[in-house]
Formats: sequence, structure tokens, C-alpha cells
Amino acid sequence: MQITDVRVRKVTKEGKMKAVVSITLDNEFVVHDIKVIEGEKGLFIAMPSRKAADGEYRDIAHPINSDTRERIQSIILQKYEIAALESEEEETAI
Repeated sequence: MQITDVRVRKVTKEGKMKAVVSITLDNEFVVHDIKVIEGEKGLFIAMPSRKAADGEYRDIAHPINSDTRERIQSIILQKYEIAALESEEEETAI
């Protein structure tokens, strides 16, 4: 499985959520609404989820193993950092 596209939409309001990301797998399958969150130990991703009847949030789509999660998170956070730098440069240029 290859991640063939990553689209980062930065969140402009203050808070822990920094971006919402979509990834494309093998140019054939898209996962939307992956969130980039600022936690106590740094940035991490949260997979798309839905609130269940018991009030708990459950992932709709997620990696089966930790290696795949780490690979997805690494690529998303790299793309997020690039987008954050580009937006800083745009703000400085104005």
C-alpha cells in the first residue's frame, strides 16, 4: 500500500486541532477527515470517528497495526509541517 496523495487543510481557529487531512491510497481509495491534533507530547493524528449511542467516539477507518499507523502519521505530519511553513512564509510576505 502506498500513500499517493496527502491534502492538508489547516484549521485557522485556536484550539488543539491544527488541520484536517485526506489521504489517497494507491491512487484508488481516499480517507477523509483525519485530524492533526496538538497534544501534550506534540502532534499526532486522529482517524475519522463517529459518536456512538453510548457517547464514546469510535474510529470509522483505521490502520490494523502500529507500523501502518506510524507510516501514515509520519507522512501526514511531514506534509502538515510543510503546509505550516508555507503559510508562515505567505503571512510574512504580506
